[in-house]
Amino acid sequence: MGGGASGTPPQLSLKLDDQLCFALYAASRAVISRYRPVLDELGLTYPQYLVMLVLWEHGAVPVKEVGAALQLDYGTLTPLIKRLEVAGLVRRERRVDDERTVQVIPTEKGLRLHERAHAVPAVMAGAMGLNEDELAQIRSLLRRLTENVSRDAGRGA
Repeated sequence: MGGGASGTPPQLSLKLDDQLCFALYAASRAVISRYRPVLDELGLTYPQYLVMLVLWEHGAVPVKEVGAALQLDYGTLTPLIKRLEVAGLVRRERRVDDERTVQVIPTEKGLRLHERAHAVPAVMAGAMGLNEDELAQIRSLLRRLTENVSRDAGRGA
């Protein structure tokens, strides 16, 4: 277990308010809940929004790469993509140069939705009540936390 800046281990407690995991859980639930009405206007759920973010950024993307970007397994990702396909926002097709690879491609309707989605980050930043520096700091710390925990999970720590 890592210590603080001085190298001493953090104070260990079983109080709920002292648990970082609970603070992360509560924040995640609150943020995702706040996304709901904003994304309802776009006809998307939060996980569908994440898939669309990947596609809006990269265009045609193999399903495997969408899963890697979102840290989702194939069994979770496939139903999301199917629902987006039924809604006419994406299409799936096999790559011509490698028929084993299925790509997800935003449709014209999906690309038009991108224009409407431009307001989402500003609405959410306002709801969070944090300035740009605070948002950047939290994002950076959470990415580092994710990397550290993921790395340690591979060692059985």
